[in-house]
Amino acid sequence: MCVCVCPQGNFTWSSVPGRRVGLKPVPLQNLSELERVRLQDVAFRRLLRDRDLGCHIAIPKCGHKHRRLLRRKLDSLAKEKNKEKDTTPQAFGIPLMQVISNDRAHKQRLDPLRVEHSDPTELMLSYLELNSGFKRATKDFSSSTSSLSSTSETPNESSLLITPDVAPRTRRRGGVSVDCITDLDDNQSRLLEALQLSLPEEAAGNRKRHHDKKLSLNPIYRQVPRVVNVCCQHLEKYGLQTVGIFRVGSSKKRVRQLREEFDQGWEVLLDEENSVHDVAAVLKEFLRDLPDPLLTRDLYTAFINTMLLDYKDQESAIQLLIFLLPPCNSDTLQRLLCLLSTVAAHAEDSLDNEGQKITGNKMTSLNLATIFGPNLLRKQKTSDKEFAVESFARAEESSVIISVVQRMINAFAALFMVPPDLQNEVLMSLLETDPDVVDYLLRRKASQSS
Repeated sequence: MCVCVCPQGNFTWSSVPGRRVGLKPVPLQNLSELERVRLQDVAFRRLLRDRDLGCHIAIPKCGHKHRRLLRRKLDSLAKEKNKEKDTTPQAFGIPLMQVISNDRAHKQRLDPLRVEHSDPTELMLSYLELNSGFKRATKDFSSSTSSLSSTSETPNESSLLITPDVAPRTRRRGGVSVDCITDLDDNQSRLLEALQLSLPEEAAGNRKRHHDKKLSLNPIYRQVPRVVNVCCQHLEKYGLQTVGIFRVGSSKKRVRQLREEFDQGWEVLLDEENSVHDVAAVLKEFLRDLPDPLLTRDLYTAFINTMLLDYKDQESAIQLLIFLLPPCNSDTLQRLLCLLSTVAAHAEDSLDNEGQKITGNKMTSLNLATIFGPNLLRKQKTSDKEFAVESFARAEESSVIISVVQRMINAFAALFMVPPDLQNEVLMSLLETDPDVVDYLLRRKASQSS
């Protein structure tokens, strides 16, 4: 039985083997898929209870709100882009989750080893091996050398433990001895349900507790579109000292060529020969062309209204709203803000080790927020008559949008760290329905901290 004690605000849990686990701030992406879904619920309740944003707040859904409209748009884009070949775009102008799905298919084509097993007999053997591996690992936690591991598409993923028996399975998402709640059950008749390793996009739409059984107990893939990751890596390597990065114009021809390469699903490799300004333009255009902006239209007013709070409360409110975002949105936002905060850190002139002057890029967080704000936060399109009436209000809101994004850039390091009190609420909600899961998660937290 897990017990939580909170002496003077410290959140400490006692697990089954008698170990005491103190909760500490952890990166959002270190949480399991199940924890991230529950964190959305906890953040939602916290916003309703402690933050009066003066507007309706709802957890954004990861599905397609306007499927027919989006399908028509995709079809028209495909015809315009390539009249000879009837192909749909792979990156630009399509929903973010579809981009992630296309990237996953692209990665599987390049790496056949990542293709999941299709033979039912092999699936059965795989499941039994994973299940037996977990039972062996949990017999003696203190003496076990096993550790949990999650496969990530981002190089700097936190390392977790893995047993020798299940090492070959790490190419599966969450490839460890336990992947979902059903793996904790001894009921072999639920094999097919246990084998349905949920894709990350399933999480947002499944709010009911019984659907939690299909959610992974391990961190999921970092859901950052390939075009975003490739562009960010290039700009961090070659563009930090480029004056006016994101502001100076680019070559429309070269930008269009890069867009087409990403949209056709090609493996795009950027090096020093590629113009920093061209790559910066591609990144901006990707964010601008998303049908639903990165911060979602559902939360537009809520993000805007955070600036009405006292200054000391604004950052925490923004953080809670970020926790409401679907994983693909929050992961992509984190990658983008990491780049922007790095660019802002190189805005001013500096000296190298030899005392030589290094020219800054002149792009402060305010300048960057001015450029990226309208791409990250925007409303539904309105008619010409409504636009004329709201023109003044929109001008006012544009300055607020810049302020919100600037706060995000400046507070980047803290925004994606989940504080102990929120983790505690997540565990408490899980304790009510799945105490065995809580004990499993605590064991992993203990192994990480040690």
